[in-house]
Order: sequence, then C-alpha cells, then structure tokens
Amino acid sequence: MAVKGRFLFRLFAASMALGIGFICYYRLRLLPVASGKLERWAWIGLFHCELWFSFYWFLTVICRWNPVYRFPHKNRLSLRYEKELPGVDIFVCTADPSAEPPSMVMNTVLSVMAYDYPPEKLNIYLSDDGASELTFYAMLEASSFSKQWLPFCKKFKVESRSPEAYFRTAVEPDSHHPLMLKHWLLVKKLYEEAKMRVEMKQIPEEIREWNLVSSRNDHQTIFKILIAADAEGNVLPTLVYLAREKRPQFHHHFKAGAMNAL
Repeated sequence: MAVKGRFLFRLFAASMALGIGFICYYRLRLLPVASGKLERWAWIGLFHCELWFSFYWFLTVICRWNPVYRFPHKNRLSLRYEKELPGVDIFVCTADPSAEPPSMVMNTVLSVMAYDYPPEKLNIYLSDDGASELTFYAMLEASSFSKQWLPFCKKFKVESRSPEAYFRTAVEPDSHHPLMLKHWLLVKKLYEEAKMRVEMKQIPEEIREWNLVSSRNDHQTIFKILIAADAEGNVLPTLVYLAREKRPQFHHHFKAGAMNAL
C-alpha cells in the first residue's frame, strides 16, 4: 500500500546524502598537510566521526526507504486456521464481592466468553478467593444468559462484548430491522432480569455448598464446571468456578495462592 510522505522522505534523504557528500569532499580536499601533527590528527578524527555517522545514517535510511505495512484480515484468520488454533485458558480473579460486585464479575466473564474464538477451545476459569455464594450464583446466571448473549454477539457482530457496556451505549434498532429489534429487546430483557436477580441476591436454595462454609478463610474446596450450549445446541466456552480450600492454620498466600490453585 502507498505510504503518505514517502516522496518527501526520499527527497529529504537525497538532500542529506548530497550534504554528506559535500562534507566528505571538503574533508578530503582540504586535509591539512602543512599544519602541525595535532591539528592533522584532530582533522582525521573528526572525519572518522563523520564517516561513522554517515554509515549509521545510511543503514537507517535503507530500513525506511521502502516500508511495507501488513494488516491481518481478522475475519479470515478463524476460517483459515480454525483447526490449528490452540486452546486458550483465561483466568478471572475476584476476592471480595463488596469491592468487586458480582454483577461486574458476571459482565467480565460474559465478555471473555464472547471472544471471536472457537468456543470448544476457549476455557474461562473464575477464581473466587472470597468463596462468595453470590459470586457463584452470578456465574450460574452468566452461564444461563450466555446461551442468548453469545449467539446474539456472533449474529449481529456486537463489538462491545460486555452486556452492561453494550446496552448502556447502544441505540435501540429501528423498525426497519425487525429481526434485530426482536432479538435486541429479548436479550436486553434477559440481561436486566439476570442482573436484578444477582443484585437483589435472589439465591436459590439448591445451592448447598455454602452450608459448610464457616467463613471466607475457613472452607473446603468448591469446584464447579459449567458447560452450556445455546438454543441451537452449539457448544459454548467452558466456564469453571473455583473457590480454593482455606484453613486458618495455613497461610493462603493471597492472589499467588489463588493462581497456583488454578
């Protein structure tokens, strides 16, 4: 592709080369012969410095004389290398539901689940170092809502993959796009309902693991694998919840210990 300013740069480089040529001619033409030895060596030293500068400048100009810029076609990478793409594990860490609201953690998880990457090769691990049942419930809601959110992002090429950020800034589609409007309203309604349930702490009674959790620093390991499929049966990224075991008599090493557990 054509690069703006290439002609001006080459014109500038040519003028610099001409100036360097005049300097070299001047140094060679007027080399002091009759002067003292000190003056002659000073002249030669300056000439060597100028030659080194000229050589360095020549190398930089060669690299910039004909630059080539390459831009990947992101929409083609998955089609061309989908079978060769490696598995990707994404770690999301949280520790305090009061400082890191579960609804925000849910949005973070949904945004990484919606990556443009083969879903069967994408695994998201949530490390909950606070062992919060509300955070776990938010992950259940995220897993359920992802059945609608991920196909919606893929079908309509949604760029802001966080539902909260998307619905805060997106404009409601007009009536000229009835299919998108129908899906948009449905997904927005489902998200607002899921967010409300999380913020209102409407935790179902069937979540029993936390009956044995005496405190956030004294509990057994809680490990859940949440694998979901969308309405059409397509596989979605794997979502894993982990609250590592903690005991008061053993140091948990904060975030480093949580990452080691993952």
